Amino acid sequence: MQAEHQVKVSVDSFYLGAQSDPAEQRYVFAYCVNITNHSSLPVQLLRRYWLITDGNGKQTEVAGDGVIGVQPELQPGETYSYTSGAVLETPVGTMQGYYEVIDAAKHPFQTPIPLFRLAMPHALN
Repeated sequence: MQAEHQVKVSVDSFYLGAQSDPAEQRYVFAYCVNITNHSSLPVQLLRRYWLITDGNGKQTEVAGDGVIGVQPELQPGETYSYTSGAVLETPVGTMQGYYEVIDAAKHPFQTPIPLFRLAMPHALN
C-alpha cells in the first residue's frame, strides 16, 4: 500500500469562551491535530491547506508551508500532534483540508484532513 493511504489525520476541536466575544461576532476555537504515519517509510509534511466555512456559508482558504512553523518528519509508527486555532463570525462552522506530504523517495502526495465541526457549546441541539 502506498504511503498516502497510510498517513492518517484526526482532529479534536474546542471552543475558547474566554477569548470569544459573541456580541462582536467573534468566536474563537482551538483544534488539536494528530498526524500518524502508518506506513513503513518516513514521511515529511511540507504544506497545509484549510477550507474554513462559518455558519453563514462564508468560506476562507488558508494555505502555507508546514504547520505552526515546522515541517515535521514522521518515522514509521510515529504521531505528530499540534494545536492551532481559528476565529469565526458565527458560533458554528467547519474545517477541512489536506496536507502535502513527501515520502522517503521524495514522491509527493496529499493526505486529507477530514471535515470537523467548530461549535460553541449548546449552539447545536
